[in-house]
Amino acid sequence: MARINLTTVSEFILMGFTDHPRLVRLLFLVFLSFYLVTLLGNVGLIILIHLDVQLHTPMYFFLSHLSLLDACYTSVITPQILATLTTGQTVISFGLCAAQFFFFTICAGTECFLLAVMAYDRYVAISNPLLYTVAMNPRICWRLVVGAYVCGVSGAILRTTCTFTLSFCDNNQINFFFCDLPPLLKLACSDTTSSEIIIIFFGNLVILANALVILISYLLIIRVILRVKSSGGRAKTFSTCASHLTAVALFFGSLVFMYLRTGSSKSPEEDKAVSVFYTVVIPMLNPLIYSLRNKDVKAAFKKVTGRLQVSQKM
Repeated sequence: MARINLTTVSEFILMGFTDHPRLVRLLFLVFLSFYLVTLLGNVGLIILIHLDVQLHTPMYFFLSHLSLLDACYTSVITPQILATLTTGQTVISFGLCAAQFFFFTICAGTECFLLAVMAYDRYVAISNPLLYTVAMNPRICWRLVVGAYVCGVSGAILRTTCTFTLSFCDNNQINFFFCDLPPLLKLACSDTTSSEIIIIFFGNLVILANALVILISYLLIIRVILRVKSSGGRAKTFSTCASHLTAVALFFGSLVFMYLRTGSSKSPEEDKAVSVFYTVVIPMLNPLIYSLRNKDVKAAFKKVTGRLQVSQKM
């Protein structure tokens, strides 16, 4: 009888913004501004790295892929939010929901691995500056990046399969603004125990393993820095890691708060705020974090803009 009463859900209703109808216009302008700034910053940084030969180093190679992920990351989520705010259409098909979840998980998982790769890159650069370009040659860099993407895609396949093979009954209202894991699991009417165990185990493993790589890399970096005799030299050496540390703290802090909290301490409104932060705000902040205090990026920007001005005069 239980099987007969189950109805197949063909679509979901996103309820993330239905509680604030008066703020729709303001929210639309805010999210549109964030999205445009995110695309401009990340795509601009990718183009800048490609055009300036001085930025053709392993560090900026990895940074270009981080910018690509951030641009894709927010493009998976924000257009859906803008469409919902513009048309008031909160319905999303089952297939589109699964696709959004899959691509969002690819970007999040790959970025997690890529930040660990970038921490290792910083360690190699600081511990062996003279052999840095040899140790991190293009072949090694591509292998590390491809490995990050493979791990991200593999994790996305696992999480999407475990989530969307569950049975969803009459209740199809997602109390969220996109198809994310926690609200989807709440809607499932079949036993989610085995799926949750697999998803939580794999998710925790990915976060903890990459966090461990980052921690070990920075412990080794600190050991190298402590050998530098002058305090000015120590500060200058460690300053090359400041941008990466900031990006790591923002990204992993958001993930831990969102996915590793116990069920009793979770609040839907807090989840929405945190998810907006790591899906919309962080991708916008990363290009600023890596460029505002970066002399190489500033110099490259001046060169490129100078060339454009000269070409326009000619």
